[in-house]
Amino acid sequence: MDALVFSKKDNVATAIKNLSKGQQVQVAFEGTTITVKLNQDIPFGHKFAIKDIEKGSQVYKYGEPIGVATQDIKMGDYVHVHNLSGRRGVRRYTT
Repeated sequence: MDALVFSKKDNVATAIKNLSKGQQVQVAFEGTTITVKLNQDIPFGHKFAIKDIEKGSQVYKYGEPIGVATQDIKMGDYVHVHNLSGRRGVRRYTT
């Protein structure tokens, strides 16, 4: 196994080892397996798209939104700060 997906809502997978551009990665989740050809190198612990994500759309990991795509992201693209506006550090205050 090369990558993990945590929920059927997820549109990214997480590399569990360094992956190379052009590599065909098998991604299994929710009883199905898909093959993703990587468009860039993906470092260990980083994310790549398992489906096309349109600019302005939510990016999901763990079944939860982790940010918004700042540009169109193609299946197999590296997903990181260059194309994702993250939700890390966002606080919600209630009164």
